[in-house]
Amino acid sequence: MRVLIVDDHNLFRDGVASLLGVRGYQVVGQASDGEEALVKARELRPDLVLMDIRMPRMGGVAATRLLKAEMPDITVVMLTASDDEADLFEAIKSGAQGYLLKDLKADAFFALLAGVERGEAAISPRMAAHMLDEFSRLAKGKRPEESSNALSEREAEVLSLVAQGRTNKEVAAALYISDNTVKYHLRNILDTLHLENRAQVVAYAARRGLAGPEVRP
Repeated sequence: MRVLIVDDHNLFRDGVASLLGVRGYQVVGQASDGEEALVKARELRPDLVLMDIRMPRMGGVAATRLLKAEMPDITVVMLTASDDEADLFEAIKSGAQGYLLKDLKADAFFALLAGVERGEAAISPRMAAHMLDEFSRLAKGKRPEESSNALSEREAEVLSLVAQGRTNKEVAAALYISDNTVKYHLRNILDTLHLENRAQVVAYAARRGLAGPEVRP
């Protein structure tokens, strides 16, 4: 993967770049704030942006929102010291595919990045717990049509497989349908459950125990 690192601390950026290089990732650029990140992303077209939250001029959440609106195919994962729940939810709402804390051990960090390459959401365990707690609180006020009961049988199957960490291609193979059909069902799931991205789908399913047993085609 071609990676752009965005953080206002030079030493931290260089350290992450060195780690990524050892593991076979190609670091194509670095940026010190959100504004520079947008310029570099337009120029370099990375596959993955590792984005800090708190930075001068433009923070990571605002930069993610603008970057995803302009370049939706680029994956953004927050890499931050902030364990503030508000930052987590704003980042996910803005289109981030993951939220990783800087205190992660290297092996855990790279395991989560490998999941991102497979299309999975990358959330530090502590932050995932916050997310599930929040969804639990929000669920009490949801309307009946927002529940998983409103999904069709096929959509429920897609939801279950996505919650297991399957990629779209793996879901398609398991259900003997096309990739485009999987994308169609995912759009309906997002609309029906009033969710915004894959990370929220995974959290929703995990909280309700909807992942189901692991079944491979």
